[in-house]
Amino acid sequence: MARHLITSALPYINGIKHLGNMVGSMLPADVYSRYLRQRGHDVLYICATDEHGTPAELAAKEQGLPVDEFCAQAHDAQKAVYDGFALAFDYFGRSSSAENRDITQHFARKLNENGFVEERAIRQVYSPTDGRFLPDRYVEGTCPHCGYDKARGDQCENCTRVLDPTDLINPRSAISGSTDLEVRETKHLFLLQSKLENEVREWVARHDKDWPQLASSIAHKWLTEGLHDRAITRDLDWGVPVPADTWPELAAAGKVFYVWFDAPIEYLGATKEWADQDPENRDWKSWWYDVDTDVRYTQFMAKDNVPFHTVMFPATELGVREPWKKVDFVKAFNWLTYYGGKFSTSQKRGVFTDQALEILPADYWRYFLIANAPESDDSSFTWEHFTATVNKDLADTLGNFVNRVLSFSRKRFGDEVPAGGEPGEAETRLGEEIARLLAEYEEHMEALQFRKAAAALRALWSAGNSYLEEKAPWLEIKTDKDGAALTLRTAMNLIHLYSVISEPFIPATAKTMREAFSLADDTAAWATPEAAKSLTSVPAGTPFTVPPVLFAKLTDEDLETYKERFGGQEG
Repeated sequence: MARHLITSALPYINGIKHLGNMVGSMLPADVYSRYLRQRGHDVLYICATDEHGTPAELAAKEQGLPVDEFCAQAHDAQKAVYDGFALAFDYFGRSSSAENRDITQHFARKLNENGFVEERAIRQVYSPTDGRFLPDRYVEGTCPHCGYDKARGDQCENCTRVLDPTDLINPRSAISGSTDLEVRETKHLFLLQSKLENEVREWVARHDKDWPQLASSIAHKWLTEGLHDRAITRDLDWGVPVPADTWPELAAAGKVFYVWFDAPIEYLGATKEWADQDPENRDWKSWWYDVDTDVRYTQFMAKDNVPFHTVMFPATELGVREPWKKVDFVKAFNWLTYYGGKFSTSQKRGVFTDQALEILPADYWRYFLIANAPESDDSSFTWEHFTATVNKDLADTLGNFVNRVLSFSRKRFGDEVPAGGEPGEAETRLGEEIARLLAEYEEHMEALQFRKAAAALRALWSAGNSYLEEKAPWLEIKTDKDGAALTLRTAMNLIHLYSVISEPFIPATAKTMREAFSLADDTAAWATPEAAKSLTSVPAGTPFTVPPVLFAKLTDEDLETYKERFGGQEG
């Protein structure tokens, strides 16, 4: 089978992420990775915390910790949340690793050898109050494009435009708040993206028919505006140091690489971290170096990260002049909003992932977020919508079906799957419908159309309920006990099928459903539509148990409690 390399945008180290971050990168990457593994593919899912840059330094200072200690603690805190969401990374690394340092420095040296890096004297913001040059994110002010008054010196969070600190109106120091700022001369390294623009343009054009419109349109927008040479170093204490063997003056001045330069390289760095844990059996370069026809590389990210992954990092890879793997498919997402307003880490607006797990188990969130993923446009999180989806799809359609079938069968036939008669016309129709819906589900998963895949999965669950209502075993048993047994045996086979095909979306619940049946050799990783049609994987006589309620229905009282805690009004 094919080898699939999957990465999701690196969550920044500064703070626990909100639900918008989760659905815009890591969760869909996990769903897709799980699906591919079940289909027998060789999958490597890599992610990491993005640990360099000014926010890390500022956050560490605010907490009174050395920045390396702050990042170590924050990494562990984030990883605990992702474990809670059952994100099955093959490796979750750190951009501050020695592996990332070495590869980043290698890339910089090769770019320099190939004539794509230039040392330039620039004029940069200096704060006499703080006694230092201020990197981009240490300068805040009003965006000249949209008027947002908390724009940073590298990018406006509101309109996503890339900025320079000197573009800001009424700039101030993010450290001290001082407006007593000067512009002084200093030296930095620049990546000459202008010299690589035509190569990047040709590379993007080759993917026009493959990439989703969102990713392709953002890449072309940046290319239309033209690629500019951009600084790849900053004046910080924390980051990948400029190598002294190549740039001794800058190294002596304490320059480090800018976070946008080293963060994408961490995909490679994290893979090497993974391989270094078991070097005899893992070869990181087999996934990244000279593997264009062997590995399919899929990246997941929200739309604000698209320019870095479709234009800027590919420019870096092209300029290195080595056969590093470039992305084949970019799955980009729009925003998930909170009652029409932005989720915001900095403004503490919306539900954060650790808070979500305090309220309900991960499967509630996983299903809702993927079923409402902001693929074609922005989508809005509201507690009303969340409650309705949980109750209708999870509690009523799936959970109630499982409970009704197993509880009724145990009550009337005992703790083993009943035998009953031979399948009839209703079972034949059901098998055909299941096969059709499963093929549809597979088609959407292969195309990375997650909302459509969720709808197909929901339809598969609904097919079981329709069959149960049609056959009505609670009535059938009064006149045809064998017929009722057949109905229940068929329904139990549906439950087992659901446990297999629902695993990418709701892994904990899928495990519970599967473990309800004491099958001697249950190794099913997937079921083809043709195989699913027969509904015979759980034979008569198989012992079973009735699991606890899979999904609790959410009440009006729950809804009001959530809204009171988090707010529930238009943004």
